[in-house]
Amino acid sequence: QVQVVESGGGLVQPGGSLRLSCVASGFTFSVYAMSWYRQAPGKERELVASIPSAGGSTDYADSVKGRFTISRDNPKNTVYLQMNSLKPDDTAVYYCNARRLVRTYWGQGTQVTVSS
Repeated sequence: QVQVVESGGGLVQPGGSLRLSCVASGFTFSVYAMSWYRQAPGKERELVASIPSAGGSTDYADSVKGRFTISRDNPKNTVYLQMNSLKPDDTAVYYCNARRLVRTYWGQGTQVTVSS
């Protein structure tokens, strides 16, 4: 049974930090590229950051470059998103995605709210 479970969301003040975690099971995590997406109310889901199966080269949306860092720990079947210098515009539900060829799995999402 495939499971993709995000955690670490919450309410944070502007300028603050959060670290999201995504734990996967039921598939061979180490061969899947992993990504974080987000969706704000009334907006389309957008790609935030991605990391290939073996780690290494990462990719970020322009809006989060220099503030967010994606990383993965394959032995723990976990991918992280470190979010620093958070802004109100970062408020969204954040989703974890696993992708390999035509197969893709999604988590249920975790809410991040940036507000004073």
